[in-house]
Amino acid sequence: MTNLDHGKFSRVTTIFHSLLALTVFFLFFTGYSIAFNAELWWLVELMGGNEWVLTIHRVAGFALMLLTVFWVLYMLLRPSSRSNLGDVIPDIKQDTAAFVQDVKFALGYAEERHPHAKQFAGYKADEVPLLSYVGKGVIAIFAVELVLLMISGLLIWQKTWLIDFYNTQSVAMGFVAFHGLLGIIMFMGVMFHTFEHACHPAFYPVEMKAFLPKDETPNFHGDADDYDTTGIENLRLKPTWKWATNLFGAMVIIGIAGVLAGSMTYGGYPIPETLAFNEGNIFRTIAINVGVLVLFIGLALSMYGNILRVRYQRQREAQTQREREAEQSQSDDADVIAADGGETQ
Repeated sequence: MTNLDHGKFSRVTTIFHSLLALTVFFLFFTGYSIAFNAELWWLVELMGGNEWVLTIHRVAGFALMLLTVFWVLYMLLRPSSRSNLGDVIPDIKQDTAAFVQDVKFALGYAEERHPHAKQFAGYKADEVPLLSYVGKGVIAIFAVELVLLMISGLLIWQKTWLIDFYNTQSVAMGFVAFHGLLGIIMFMGVMFHTFEHACHPAFYPVEMKAFLPKDETPNFHGDADDYDTTGIENLRLKPTWKWATNLFGAMVIIGIAGVLAGSMTYGGYPIPETLAFNEGNIFRTIAINVGVLVLFIGLALSMYGNILRVRYQRQREAQTQREREAEQSQSDDADVIAADGGETQ
C-alpha cells in the first residue's frame, strides 16, 4: 500500500459516473447504428430494428437529461459540493501555464511539472490536486458537448418547437449534422478517456478511484514525511500491460479513423440522409466496428469496476464482522475470568 492509494470522489459521484457512462454508451450504440447502419447492421438487429434503436436512443437521452439536472442541483445545493467546484472548473491562467510547462518538461527544458499537472506523476497525496489541468479540461469539454447534444437532440426530436426554422430540408439537416458532429467529437473523447484510465500502468485495467468512494478507499497509514513520492515507483507492471496497451491504442486509432472516414463518405455529413443500407467499404466497415468494439470494452470495464467495488465492500464487511466477533469473544473471556476471581479455568 502506498500513499498513492487515496480516494478522490464521494459515493454519489462514483454512482453518477457509472450511470452517466451507461447512458452515454447506449446513446453511442444507438446513435452510430443509425448513422452507420450499413456497417453496423448487426447492432441494429441486436436492438430489435430501427424503431427500437430510435426508442432506446430517446430513452437514454431522456435519462441523460435527468442525470444532468440532478447533478447540477446536487453540486449547487450542497455546501461541500460548491466548495469543490473550484477544483473542477478550469483555471485559464494556471492551467495554460501547466500545459506550457508540460511541453517544456517533455522536451527537457523544464526540471519538473507544474503543480496543476501533478496527478499520476508520483507525488505525495497532499501535493496532488483533485484533478489535473487535463482532467479539468476533459470535464469541461464533455460538459459543453453533453449540453449541446441534449439541446440539439431535443430539437430534432420535437421539430414543432422550431417549426418556423424547419421549413427547408437544409435547415433540418443542419441540426442533424450538428448533432452528429458533436457525437463524433464525443466519441473520440470517450475512446481516449477509456484508453487513458484503462491502460495507465499504475491502475491497469481499472482505476478503482472512479468506482470506490473515498470513504471506503484504502489509505496510506504511514508517515508521508518519511517518503519523497507516493511509492508509485515501487509498483510492478502486470505482464499483460504492454501488449494490451499497444493493442487497445491501435484499436482506438483505427476506430476513430473509421468513424471519420464513414462520416465524410455518406451524404448529410456527418449523418446519412436516409437509413437505407448503402454499399459499404470493407476497410471502413472493419474500422467502424473496431471503434464500436472499443466502446463495448469501455462498457465492460465500467461493469467490471462496479463488480470489483461490490466484491471489495463484501470483503470489508466480512472482515469487520470477524473483528467484531473476535472482540466479543475477548470480552466474554474477560467476563469469565472476572467471575472466577481473576483466575482462568
